[in-house]
Amino acid sequence: MDMTQAPQSSNGSVGQGAQRRVLVVEDEPTIAEAIAARLRAEGFSVHISPDGPSAVDAAHAWQPDLLVLDVMLPGFDGLEVCRRVQAQRPVPVLMLTARDDETDMLVGLGVGADDYMTKPFSMRELAARVHVLLRRVERADMAARTPRSGTLHLGDLEIDHAQRRVRVRGADVHLTPTEFDLLVCLAQTPRAVLSREQLLADVWDWADASGTRTVDSHIKALRRKIGAERIRTVHGVGYALETPAP
Repeated sequence: MDMTQAPQSSNGSVGQGAQRRVLVVEDEPTIAEAIAARLRAEGFSVHISPDGPSAVDAAHAWQPDLLVLDVMLPGFDGLEVCRRVQAQRPVPVLMLTARDDETDMLVGLGVGADDYMTKPFSMRELAARVHVLLRRVERADMAARTPRSGTLHLGDLEIDHAQRRVRVRGADVHLTPTEFDLLVCLAQTPRAVLSREQLLADVWDWADASGTRTVDSHIKALRRKIGAERIRTVHGVGYALETPAP
């Protein structure tokens, strides 16, 4: 396949994902080809890597816009692929896991994945998640070019919008782009409870309530970095960012 050629959608016209490159890292050929076929039909240029080492090499050589990355891979696993690729350059990662295991999800988010899906999954949903992640990157790039001024201080929590940096008690805290956007969303209305559905729509631009577990996992990852006491759970509703009383 020509890695430089923008593919066409199934109706012959350039799809909405034109010029966007997706690296699919999956060792099961049937699954890899099914994902690639769906994404090509959406207008993406797709390259498949069947193992960890070839995925890192392809990411370096091809500079994809997004990775669809299986956790279990020959050579070394998807978590190590994610670490090495993110060390080269930030790129959104949609991680695939065969187990509905929250620990695996949190570890994946901790090494830089932006979202995850558990097998088996719908190809329609996977394609939608890819589009959502790429739209989020575009919005972040636009925000970086026209940043909001100033730093928001919420007790000893500081959110620097211009530099997209977070500090807790004066120490920098490394957040993924998704975690930063989630924190900013909560910080816009401190102490107000935001539903999982609202967070999913505002941060992920994803309206399907089936994705609310993604919100829960990102909240847990965020708590581990800024302190569990800062985010209050309202059972059956959603989450609120706790701040010092005025």
